[in-house]
Amino acid sequence: MKNVQKHWSKTELKIYILMFCAKVDQHESNQEIELIKSKADPETFDRLYKEFCEDDEDACFEKIEEAIGKHPFSPKEIADIKKEVLEVFNTDKKFGMKERYLDKVLDNILY
Repeated sequence: MKNVQKHWSKTELKIYILMFCAKVDQHESNQEIELIKSKADPETFDRLYKEFCEDDEDACFEKIEEAIGKHPFSPKEIADIKKEVLEVFNTDKKFGMKERYLDKVLDNILY
């Protein structure tokens, strides 16, 4: 891992997950980025986006798994994250193979 993360809050973790969802199909649309920005304050978004841009896919998975392990999530919180993940996936009206794969992987990590 290039960047060893500090302890993320649940909100920071959610933003990072959403960034990963936006990028998984190799293209982040402006609509996806704007949607994610709307869920975070500008400073948090900019800091996490900078870190995210330096991470490869393996580092993203490692960071997400590590951060999820540090936070207890209620079933409602997991459902809310899942809803926001699907919202990002559906922003461009396409739910491709890579997005379906990431959706299943995130289900395994979150549940």
